[in-house]
Amino acid sequence: MWMSRALELAREAEARGEVPVGALIVRDEVVIAEGSNRTIGDTDPTAHAEVVAIRAAAEREGDWRLPDATLYVTLEPCSMCAGAIVLCRIPRVVFGAHDPKAGMGGSLENLLQDDRLNHRCELTAGVMADEASEMLKAFFRARR
Repeated sequence: MWMSRALELAREAEARGEVPVGALIVRDEVVIAEGSNRTIGDTDPTAHAEVVAIRAAAEREGDWRLPDATLYVTLEPCSMCAGAIVLCRIPRVVFGAHDPKAGMGGSLENLLQDDRLNHRCELTAGVMADEASEMLKAFFRARR
C-alpha cells in the first residue's frame, strides 16, 4: 500500500519533468510526510525525494530525529540520502528498484547498514521493483 503511494508521488515528479522518484515516511500506520524529486524545479541538487520527505517530517514533528518511522522510496537511496537517513535515525527503509550506479542500500555500497556508523537501518529491498524500475527506464528512454 505505501509503495503504491510512493509510485504515485514518482509519477507526479515525472509530470513536472523531474526524475520519477517518490518517498513517504510512515509512523504508526500514518503518513507523516511525503516527497518527490524536486532538484530541477527547486534548482537544488539536494532535493531528492527522500530528503524532501525527511525535511517535511522533521518540520511536522518538530524534531530532526525520526525514530519509529519507516521510509518508503521507489529507488534505492544514494549516498546523500542514505547519509540523511542515518543522521535522522530512521530505523527502517523499504525501497523499490535497485540502483547499481549509486545505490547505498546494498547495490554499490551499504551505507544504511554500515557497522562503523552510530545508526543502522533495517532494509527491505525490491518492493514493487518492476514498476519502479520500468518508470525510471521509460523516463530516461524518452529523454534520449
